Amino acid sequence: MTDGPVHGTWEPRPATRWEDGFLSGNGRHGALVFGGPDDERVVVTHHGLVRPNGSEHARPPELAAELPALQDRLLAGDLHAAESFTDGRPLQWVKPFHPAFEIRLRRRSGHGGDYRRSVDFTTGVVQAECADGGSHVFVSRADDVIVHRVTAPDLDISLDHRLPGAPHDLAVGHGAVLTPEGALLTVRARHAGSDRAYTGVTLVVVTGGRTTLIPPGLRIAGAESVLLLTRVLSHPDGPDAEDRDALTHARALGDLLPDGEDAYSALLARHADLHRTAYERVSLDLDADPAERALPGSELLTRPESPALLERLFAAGRHHLLSASGMLPPRLVGLWTGDWNTAWAGAFTNDANLNLQTASAAAAALPEVTEALASLIHRQLDDWAANARAVFGIRGVMAPAHTDGESGLAYHFSREYPLHLWTAGADWLLKPLVDHDETRGEKDPRTAHALAQVALFYEDFLTRTDDEGHLVVVPSYSPENRPANASWGAINAAMDLSAARHALLTAAEYHPERASHWRALADRLPPHRINTDGALAEWAWPGLDDTYDHRHLSHLYGVWPLDEITPYDTPGLAAAAHRALELRGSENDSAHGHLHHALVAARLRDGERVAHALGQVLKGDFFHTSLMSAHYPNRHVYNADAAHTLPAVLIEMLVQSTPDRLVLLPALPSAYPTGRLTGIRTRFGAELDLTWTPEAATAVLRPTRTHRVELRTSSGTEPLDLVAGEDHVLTLRAW
Repeated sequence: MTDGPVHGTWEPRPATRWEDGFLSGNGRHGALVFGGPDDERVVVTHHGLVRPNGSEHARPPELAAELPALQDRLLAGDLHAAESFTDGRPLQWVKPFHPAFEIRLRRRSGHGGDYRRSVDFTTGVVQAECADGGSHVFVSRADDVIVHRVTAPDLDISLDHRLPGAPHDLAVGHGAVLTPEGALLTVRARHAGSDRAYTGVTLVVVTGGRTTLIPPGLRIAGAESVLLLTRVLSHPDGPDAEDRDALTHARALGDLLPDGEDAYSALLARHADLHRTAYERVSLDLDADPAERALPGSELLTRPESPALLERLFAAGRHHLLSASGMLPPRLVGLWTGDWNTAWAGAFTNDANLNLQTASAAAAALPEVTEALASLIHRQLDDWAANARAVFGIRGVMAPAHTDGESGLAYHFSREYPLHLWTAGADWLLKPLVDHDETRGEKDPRTAHALAQVALFYEDFLTRTDDEGHLVVVPSYSPENRPANASWGAINAAMDLSAARHALLTAAEYHPERASHWRALADRLPPHRINTDGALAEWAWPGLDDTYDHRHLSHLYGVWPLDEITPYDTPGLAAAAHRALELRGSENDSAHGHLHHALVAARLRDGERVAHALGQVLKGDFFHTSLMSAHYPNRHVYNADAAHTLPAVLIEMLVQSTPDRLVLLPALPSAYPTGRLTGIRTRFGAELDLTWTPEAATAVLRPTRTHRVELRTSSGTEPLDLVAGEDHVLTLRAW
C-alpha cells in the first residue's frame, strides 16, 4: 500500500458560490469560507440561531379523547379514518435555522495570483494562499471562538448581515470602535415582532500599520498581520442587552490572547489537540492511486469510480460530522448555510435524516456526535412526554418527526404527512446511544431513563389485539409513505412493530426489575408479514398493499439499524427483506434514500447492491467542491445527508458488530479489492483494524472486555474468545 490517503481537500480557484465554501465548526459555531483573495467572505453560523415563524407557542394536538373511536374505525376496515384524526390546523414548520452574518475582508491592493484554497481535516483549518499573503480560519473546540488570521497589509473589514433571503424587516445595528488591540466590530439583529435577537462580536487584533474607522467597518493600512476573533450570542431583546453582551464578549475574547507568544499559534494548538484526536481515531485507505489522491476535489468528483474519491469523501464526512456536532447534532444542513431560506427549515428531521447522519458515531469512534445527539434528546424529554399525553392520552414519551433544536413538541403534521401518528421515533433516536453504551461496556443512566419512558409509552399504547391475540399498533405510520390502497394512517407498519419490540426488549436490558413484564409485552407483538411478491410487507396488517416507489425504507428498520432481521438468525425474513429492497424504487432520487438503501444492502451481504447505491450518489453530482453534499442530483438543495452518512455505509460494508457477533467484509464491492480500515469500535468492546487484499484479510482486535463472540465471514462461522487487554490477530483466506 501507499503512504495513505490525504486528509484534506483543495481547489486552485476561488469559490464564487457559498455552497462551495470550505467548512469549519466546533458543534456550536460554524464558519463557511468562500470568495476570492480580493473579497474573502466568512459566513458565521451558530446552532442556536432559529428564526421566529409563529410556532413559538405551538402545541401538539389534543386528540386523546378521539383515539378509541379512531382505533375502532381502523380495525373495522375504514382505511381512511386517520385523515380526520387532527385538530384541523394547517401545516406548521418548526423555526428555521439561519446564518448570522458574514465577515467581509476586501484587499485594496492586488494579490499577485498563484491562488490556492484548502481545508485540513485533521485540524479543521481552512486556508487561502496567494502571492502576497493569505488567510487561515478555524473554529476552536477549546475556546468556542472563530479564529481568522490574515496576512495582507491593506484591508477593509466589515460584518455584513445582508445574506440571501435575509428578512427585510430584520432590525439591524452595527458598531465599530477602536481598541488598544485594534478594533471591536459588532452587528446586532432583532427579529420583527419578536423578542428574539442575536449579537455578533469580532475583536480585531492588528499587528503593525494603522487602523481607522470607516463605518460600519474599519480600514487597516500597512499591517503585518490581522487576527479576528468572533462569537455569536443569541439572546432576548431588551434595553441595553445587546451593548452589555457585546462588551462582555469583547472582554472574554481579549482574555483569550496569550501574553508574550503568537496568539494564533496558541489558539490553534489548544483546538487542534481536541479536533485531531477525535478525527484521527478512524481512517480508511483504499489503496488509491497517489496521483489521484493529489487532485483537487473538483477534479476528483469527476472520477466517481476512483477509490481516491471514496477515501476523500470518507475523510471529509468525518471532519464535517465532527465539526457540526456539539451543543446539538448536525442539522439537515450540518451547521452551515449562506442563505436564510434553508430547505425544510434546516431543521432536525428525525424520521430518517438525523438518524442516517449520526449512524457512524459509535463504530467510527465519535462519541462527540453521540453526546450531541444525547444533548438534543435529554433536553426535550419533557416535550416528548407532552406529545404522548396530548395525542394519545398516555404515559411515556413520543418523539417528534421534526424539531428546530429547541422545542420537542409534535406540531409539524398534515393530512399527507401525519407525523403526529409516528410512534417509532424515540426508539430510532435512542439507538445510537444504546450502541455507544454497548461499545464502551457501561450503561448511561440518562439512556436508561429515556428507555424506561419509551417502554411506559408502549405499556399504555399497546392495548388493542387482533383475532389471534397479538397486540396491534393502531394508528400506525410508515414515514413518509402510504399503502397503495389506503390512507397514510394505517395499522401495524413494519417499522412501528420493530421499534416497539426493540424498545421494550432494550428497556428490559437496562431495567431488570421490569424486564419480565416488558419482554412479555414484546412477545405479544405480531410477526412481520411477507406479501405476495415474496417481500417483507411495509404494513403487517392483511389487506394493506405496498407502495414500492419511495425514497424511505422505513419498513426495513429491523434490518438496519436494528439486528432483528439478519441472514444468520432469521434467513427467511432476511430473504424477504432483500426482495423488498430489490422492489424499492428511488422516487425523487434523494441522497438519503440511496445511502439508506446501501446500509440495508450491507446488512444483507449484498456488496454489488451497495456499490450500485453508492454509484447513484457518486455519479449523480451530489457533492459540491466543498465536499458538502446536496439533497438531490446536480447539486440541488444544500444538505448534509450524503456527506455525513457515507462513512457509515463504508464501515458497514467492511465491518459489522453486535454485542455477541463480529462480521468481517460482509459486503465488499469488487471495485475495492485492497484496503485498510483502522480504529473501528465494536459493540462487544474491542477496537479493530482490518486489512484486506484479493488473497487474504487480517483483523487485529484490541478487546477491553473478556468475552466470547461469534465470528462471521463468507466461509462460515466460528467462536472467538477475546481476553481484555490481549490483542487478537485473525488471518482470513476467504470471507
